[in-house]
Amino acid sequence: MDVSGLNRAAPVLFESEVDSTNLRIRDMALRGADEGTILFAAAQTAGRGRMGRSFLSPPGGLYASMLLYASEDPERDLTLTPGVAVAVSRAIGRVCGVESGIKWPNDLILQNKKLCGILVESFMVVARRELVIGIGVNVNTERFPPSLVTAISLYQATGERYALEALARALTEELDSFIAAWRKNSACVLTDYRRLCLNLGRTVRLSDGRIGTAVDVDPDFRLLVRFPNGGEEAVSYGEVSVRGLYGYV
Repeated sequence: MDVSGLNRAAPVLFESEVDSTNLRIRDMALRGADEGTILFAAAQTAGRGRMGRSFLSPPGGLYASMLLYASEDPERDLTLTPGVAVAVSRAIGRVCGVESGIKWPNDLILQNKKLCGILVESFMVVARRELVIGIGVNVNTERFPPSLVTAISLYQATGERYALEALARALTEELDSFIAAWRKNSACVLTDYRRLCLNLGRTVRLSDGRIGTAVDVDPDFRLLVRFPNGGEEAVSYGEVSVRGLYGYV
């Protein structure tokens, strides 16, 4: 896969298989890699998701990580994850003609199943905090293990195979465009996020057992939940998890 020739300062790299693109980018950062460096891979042997979970990364997918310098406000950096979800959805739409929704805060969903996972991690390089944005898209995977009944690939959804190179280029362009806008305004994709957020208007169960209705997403990308007693609460995904009562979403 040739991902050279993109109009950007930092390099875009590709390997056919790695242990984890996030781990590789962290290693590159410790060796002085430029901000904006992106590593794509066609398979991972040790992909990771949120809360230390494994992320199955078979051949046929597209897995990527991007190095980014953190802002001075860690709370502001929390808005990066849902914004990346919008950028990835835009890239998939450009290349594949498919619009994927977002399960708050950051999973891309197609036909009520998980199409893409996103993991943003923070780490220190000397005295500077840096971020690695990890993305895993199920592109041409034909089947998943029975244990992954909630996963879907673009091929499974459409019956078509897609060029990983074209998707890698679109992802790079959309990420660069989003991050440039995000640096100026952390809520730059809020309108699109609200439109794509599949939780809105639906019943959600919070991790503490309370049940309510998701009614909005605020400018900090917190989910506003309204409870049967009329009370409302802005839920931060750093504090609780939200699971739907209607299948995977």
